[in-house]
Amino acid sequence: MPCEVGCIRLSGVVTLVRGTTYKSALLGREGPVLLGLASIQRDGGFRGDSLKTYGGDSPQKLLMYPGDLYVSLKDVTQSGDLLGSVARVPRSVQLGRLTQDTVKLVPTLLDYPRDLLYWSLRAPQYRAYCRERAIGTTNLSLSRDDFLAFQLPAPAEARLELVRLLEGLEHRIDLLRQTNTTIESIAQALFKSWFVDFDPVRAKAEGREPEGMDTETAALFPSEFEESELGTIPKGWSMRPFGALLASAIGGDWGSDERDEEHDQPVTVIRGTDMPDIRAGKYDGVPRRFVGHKKLAKRALVDGDIVIEVSGGSKTQPTGRSLYLTSELLTRLGGSVVPTSFCRLFRAPDAHTGLLLARHLSSIYAAGKTWNYQVQSTGLSNFQTQHFLSAELVTCPPPAVRAAFFEIVRPLVNRRHSAPIEELEQVRDTLLPRLISGKLRITEAMEQVEEALT
Repeated sequence: MPCEVGCIRLSGVVTLVRGTTYKSALLGREGPVLLGLASIQRDGGFRGDSLKTYGGDSPQKLLMYPGDLYVSLKDVTQSGDLLGSVARVPRSVQLGRLTQDTVKLVPTLLDYPRDLLYWSLRAPQYRAYCRERAIGTTNLSLSRDDFLAFQLPAPAEARLELVRLLEGLEHRIDLLRQTNTTIESIAQALFKSWFVDFDPVRAKAEGREPEGMDTETAALFPSEFEESELGTIPKGWSMRPFGALLASAIGGDWGSDERDEEHDQPVTVIRGTDMPDIRAGKYDGVPRRFVGHKKLAKRALVDGDIVIEVSGGSKTQPTGRSLYLTSELLTRLGGSVVPTSFCRLFRAPDAHTGLLLARHLSSIYAAGKTWNYQVQSTGLSNFQTQHFLSAELVTCPPPAVRAAFFEIVRPLVNRRHSAPIEELEQVRDTLLPRLISGKLRITEAMEQVEEALT
């Protein structure tokens, strides 16, 4: 890659410390957060949706602190999206630990700005550099020498100004994601309070006013309990099989990566692996493919639908991840959207029931209950959908309570996908190439940021 005056090889700025293996039996115990491949986003950035702590041996040289940088010099896929990708430990992770798949960047030239180093390794020129030097066919790797030979740009003032702009964008994106996480927590907490712990009913049974609701909503809840096959439930409520509350359930379709006579309808195809990114407001990695019009007619997702993963998972992650679809989300995904063949489409008979079922799925997945419906087959973990539909019982309140829950929670769900995260990321990705190329138009860049925020 051509080098401008003042540029410097990566080897002159950092040294590398490679991580080591860990014992899976000690996952989840008190200790540092493991920072492996799963903690790095495609093409760079920190990913915090599946972090696990580790209670085993963690030598000082493997420990990571907020602001530290680490990279992956391997990729378990052929796409190369993770090859050489960099991540920065956020403030929310006070202590981390490298794994055998990640490498820490230890600064040796302290005069070189760490923020400029980070954003240079996020630039598309660097990502192309890594892919061009990939070794292997199935599992890719990047040699230490090739990585350290990358030429970093000179820390000119205009370039540092662009870095400050990128930092501001990143901060804004992080705040929006934190807001989305809070919204999700509120929605799930309300579901648990109303339909798992029965807090409003318990309050009324004890002669107290239910907390956090108006008189009209409180009047919808009974003041006593009765026995059911799963124990005590509010009087007048019932426990019904999940499947009995659905209007339909159908498998998805993977289609074709090219248009032909049989596959002529362009669609976005949701996989289980896409769900964490979609929740985080990242939609660009969800695949675009082609399906037949007859299959699309039966599987096209609409507002209120639920997509559930029925094949995949791992030793530490069960199948059964789910995604609740809204009109706003479908628009962001391209409008015409279907689940993949490794997922199923659940459709409720009405909007109120659909949201109740979606929150129930989120609740049992978070509690680890979907492990109970998983079987191992030919190396893959599969979800026993039919068994689940008949065996999983759902607390079913009267229609008025479902309607009240919908009126409170649905606006929160809508907010998650209305935040301008995607627009800000697009501006960031437009600015990144200029960091390396030197074509720095700061005034124009600031205008793009302001436009995305309005």
